[in-house]
Amino acid sequence: MTFRLTLAAALLCGTAAIAQQKDLTIAIQLEPPHLDPTSAAAGAIDSVLYSNVFEGLTRFMADGSVAPGLAKSWDISEDGLTYTFHLQPEVTFHDGTTMDAEDVKFSLDRARAEDSQNAQKALFAEIASVEATDPLTVTVTLTQPNGSFLFNMAWGDAVIVAPESIETIKQTPIGTGPFRFDSWTQGDSIHLVAYDGYWGLHPALLEATFKFISDPTAAFAAMMAQDIDAFAGYPAPENLIQFESDPRFQVLVGSTEGETILAMNNKLPPFDNVKVREAVAHAINRQDIIDGAMFGQGTPIGTHFAPHNPDYEDLTALSAYDPEKSKALLAEAGFPDGFTTTLKLPPPSYARRGGEIIAAQLRAVGIETEITNLEWAQWLEEVFRGKDFGLTIVSHTEPMDIGIYARPDYYFQYDNPAFQELMKTLTATTNPEQRSALLRQAQEIIAKDYVNGYLFQLAYPTVADARLTGLWENQPTQATDLTGVRWTE
Repeated sequence: MTFRLTLAAALLCGTAAIAQQKDLTIAIQLEPPHLDPTSAAAGAIDSVLYSNVFEGLTRFMADGSVAPGLAKSWDISEDGLTYTFHLQPEVTFHDGTTMDAEDVKFSLDRARAEDSQNAQKALFAEIASVEATDPLTVTVTLTQPNGSFLFNMAWGDAVIVAPESIETIKQTPIGTGPFRFDSWTQGDSIHLVAYDGYWGLHPALLEATFKFISDPTAAFAAMMAQDIDAFAGYPAPENLIQFESDPRFQVLVGSTEGETILAMNNKLPPFDNVKVREAVAHAINRQDIIDGAMFGQGTPIGTHFAPHNPDYEDLTALSAYDPEKSKALLAEAGFPDGFTTTLKLPPPSYARRGGEIIAAQLRAVGIETEITNLEWAQWLEEVFRGKDFGLTIVSHTEPMDIGIYARPDYYFQYDNPAFQELMKTLTATTNPEQRSALLRQAQEIIAKDYVNGYLFQLAYPTVADARLTGLWENQPTQATDLTGVRWTE
């Protein structure tokens, strides 16, 4: 009898220990180049830090809606030019200092400054002034109405940072979120711990480790061995069936804001010729790429816009797979025998695997590609900043980012004054029906200009321990939000 009671007690204690698990090890594929989300384009920074360490005035929720963040509420003037933000009280940064209106002013002024390194500086372009009216009130005045302003303030590029942390923010980020940065073992992992002084609802987890596993084979091995508890953005879709049939795991397959494109350098000959760009587009068989590189995971797109958005227009027919038309267009453009160009590929599976398939498709119409595999930091330096490429493959995971086509200095260097004017009109338009019409017109312009080869909307598979709840299924922004994650039995 004593033995049975002791055994029962031991089993009960064991179950309680599992139920009370407070730590998480979660893997993602890409390691951030540094840890300042306000001065880099790398989505991997937000993947670790968004809503966990850093917060903005507003924030994206799991369903893509915009909710209050560090601003608990706001008032908008009748003319749409003045936003008065009322801040959450008693918010502190992770170093214990108070977060107030002066910090918001500093952050927004820094993001929109002439020498700003913010990768999405355009988000702040309509801000005329930012005033700290009192410690918990910020008044933002715009130069013109902006129907997307609250949406823009939810981006990772618009988070609030501490002025005194800027010198070391890239290595030691200090935010206001429910987790604080603890350590970074470069090449391996980042460790976060719950912040005791958090102003809002405290997370169930007390600590979280982000592991960086770029190799799909290593990802499978680590997951199967349960060395990690979850893999957000699992890089080997061919394994998903195996995980689905294993009761230890759950598989979530969500959608993303990730338009995966074969980007073309529009200022580099011969891609400065629209007929050449159209030829490239018609040489591509999207479904072959989706099936071959992503094992069927992905939705074909014909323009830079998410298919799940109500304003999406299916323009895939404009760039339908037609290799004979592609050859004819090349001949018309003065390249009857084709040409050779570079194809620079970042680490994600969609790029490396998709690149091999696309190279074969382009070769079939006479376009030879010199493939270079780059690490993420190299890609950012050579391609994104240096514009030293002919072709590249990348997924643009920022939400509603068609506005990048209005930036002539953006890495694919598309310069169309009519499109730029259209984007200005869109920004100043608040009527929903008018905005929808403008967005459809914008989609058509870049599709008919064949700015890039539009491939597919990136799916987002997550493999996780079956006992975990609260992980985001979809990716309305590039984030691994752990604020609602908990262990259950």
